[in-house]
Amino acid sequence: MNGIPIVLRALHDGERELERQLLAAADRHRAEPEFRHVAKDVARWSHEHAERITRAAASHDLRLPSSMNHPEPGRLPTVREALGRSVGRQPAPGLLLLRDLRDLHLTATENSLSWEMLAQVAQAAKDTRLLDLAADCHPQTLRQLRWTNTMIKTLSPQLLTSL
Repeated sequence: MNGIPIVLRALHDGERELERQLLAAADRHRAEPEFRHVAKDVARWSHEHAERITRAAASHDLRLPSSMNHPEPGRLPTVREALGRSVGRQPAPGLLLLRDLRDLHLTATENSLSWEMLAQVAQAAKDTRLLDLAADCHPQTLRQLRWTNTMIKTLSPQLLTSL
């Protein structure tokens, strides 16, 4: 046995999680049309990545669930937001957006590292199909990272100085 199935499972789960987080954040910040539009677009990349990983995993005797059609936001953030509103402790929308961007950036970073590991193990195993998969998908993950980083750099000065 080798570590390819371990990396594929971690990457699949990470891409599904990033898709879920992006769609949930787009829904939470629907008053920010530019953010909402881009978040939905880059969520599609994660959806496509997870689908491709599912197909690639089959050749390594790993059965991964097909990607979600419409992932639901996690229960904890939904419950936390509802509770915050009911007791009057809802963070300012700008701070909520910064928190979401930070969380998205960290999840995309984890995925980027997993793509790097997949490329390395594919190269060592001389598995050109997995190497091609990493070469195709990792650049989009890096673009997701650059987008979240740019948004944080752009928004944090004005939002944090206005508190």
